[in-house]
Amino acid sequence: MSREFILSPSLLSCDFGRMAEELEALEAADLKWVHWDVMDGRFVPNITLGPPIIGALRKTSKLYFDVHLMIEEPERYVEEFAKAGADMIVVHAEATNHLERICAQIKDLGKDVGVALNPATPVENIRYLIPQLDMALIMSVNPGFGGQGFIPFSLDKIKELAALRDELNPEMLIQVDGGCTPENTPELVAAGADCLVSGSAFFKFPPLKERHQVFKDAAKA
Repeated sequence: MSREFILSPSLLSCDFGRMAEELEALEAADLKWVHWDVMDGRFVPNITLGPPIIGALRKTSKLYFDVHLMIEEPERYVEEFAKAGADMIVVHAEATNHLERICAQIKDLGKDVGVALNPATPVENIRYLIPQLDMALIMSVNPGFGGQGFIPFSLDKIKELAALRDELNPEMLIQVDGGCTPENTPELVAAGADCLVSGSAFFKFPPLKERHQVFKDAAKA
């Protein structure tokens, strides 16, 4: 199946004091998605942002809001993020005792649903959920901080997930988050990834429109 490559820049690497301007710059650079890293200081050792910030910036942006909840018990908060304007809500398989229930909850809220897997979590853990997912996210670094290097065995996990996707839900997107660069984009896409999250490897290389094109060209290599 031929798939359109998606780059979802992580705002974790943007200037937090200029987030509205950063979103405008992404639109001007022909981006369609933006990745929101939500951290609670419990599931990961960092704290970032919550629904009020997403809600305020939703009013200024037409981008697809890809909201990645790195938080414990995400079922307590998904309704708030849905109301704030998330288009996709991604929860971690490791963060809840009732993963199927929260996926159904997100769909009932009218939002696309994704499940993220930490590096050490087997792909097989979400086999039975794949038919109801819009996206599965392979974490290729340990979540919590930007700028980390890509964990090599993540490539095998992408391939394994792609095989399950082809069998169970060909429409599901596969996203990879952590250490994604133009240099490793060709092998990530060849392994089955549709959507790459990039923070420092994107924002630190302006102009953003040209950097976006570099990623797109790499995806075709």
